[in-house]
Amino acid sequence: MVPGMLLPSTPLTAGPTQPSTPARLDASCLHITRTDHPSAIPPAHDLAFGKHVTDHMLQIEWTEMYGWHQPRILPYQDIRLDPTASVFHYGFECFEGMKAYRDARGRLRLFRPEMNLDRFSKSAVRIALPSLDGAELLKLIAEFVKVDERFVLAQPGYSLYLRPVLVGTSQGLGVTAPTSALLYVIASPVGAYYSTGFKPVSLEATSSRHATRAWPGGAGNQKVGGNYAPSIAPEQAAKSRGFHQCLWLFGNDDAITEAGPMNLFIALRGHDCHELVTPPLDGTILPGVTRDCVLRLAQERLVPRGWQIRERKICMAELSEASKSGRLVEVFGTGTGTGVCPIKAIKWREQLIECGLLPNQNAGKIATWMKDWIELRQYGIEEHEWSVAVDHVSR
Repeated sequence: MVPGMLLPSTPLTAGPTQPSTPARLDASCLHITRTDHPSAIPPAHDLAFGKHVTDHMLQIEWTEMYGWHQPRILPYQDIRLDPTASVFHYGFECFEGMKAYRDARGRLRLFRPEMNLDRFSKSAVRIALPSLDGAELLKLIAEFVKVDERFVLAQPGYSLYLRPVLVGTSQGLGVTAPTSALLYVIASPVGAYYSTGFKPVSLEATSSRHATRAWPGGAGNQKVGGNYAPSIAPEQAAKSRGFHQCLWLFGNDDAITEAGPMNLFIALRGHDCHELVTPPLDGTILPGVTRDCVLRLAQERLVPRGWQIRERKICMAELSEASKSGRLVEVFGTGTGTGVCPIKAIKWREQLIECGLLPNQNAGKIATWMKDWIELRQYGIEEHEWSVAVDHVSR
């Protein structure tokens, strides 16, 4: 057994007494064990997404009988699970993606963490895992960031990517709700998600007749692992044909949903006003944090300039027509990992749809504005409630 790592069936606290009601998540009980072997900080140029991890991890066990056990921050290590653990057989797994930043004064900040943790809890409940107290988990994540704060680079464009994960650990092959689970958080210092940086990527539209990322009544609006693994083979095929990602379509009318791991925005030129469109949250689309930021910033700063902001269905035929007629201003994707990502072109059927950028243009003005406006708040240059100082999160 790896030192410091207990089997999921073993309580993390020494001999806990079963409470009359299941124990709630309690950040005040946190125990911290620091590594005796700190690793070197990787150079900024080598910070590909998810390539490196920090020295520690946060772990919390849950059991149906006891509730949440003592939270622990431990040296980063392997996890041991029984071969019949429910996560391996029936996909009881959900996760989140959030980031910590260092501002110009050296302070650590989290960006809209309450929105990530609310989505995390909803994802857990959707797949019969325990719900989470977001306020308590936020306190624990803040402590975790403090422990590994030396990995948070003080450079624009860099951050510490945080990956909370919750997995079912029940032993046995019965298809039933897990009676034990493990919540852990790991961290990775990152730069740009795509190797291109803030430059446009190209997409290949994937019809739901061939592959579907999500469907009505499914879990496309939750961040569960089962939404991601089936998308990899189509994405590999798209990359083999020279594209960066799939644009996921749904239905006989090829309605646009998501672009790889990103939400999608389309800027259209109208006769009387411009329109910024994104597909609605109909249950098949993940309610992205960056998506919500763009919508709120658009209402705040584009509407006064005469723009209309709409969450509505938009299909490939409309996008194609807009490109041919000159009405397509620009297209961009959004996500925690990717930030704001310009789209250069979309392959649909036999067409290559140009998405409004000039030959040597890396990004349209809306994507550039959104990237800049969001980063001003992420790095604390513009003080805003979205940016939460880690030192202000108290346990």
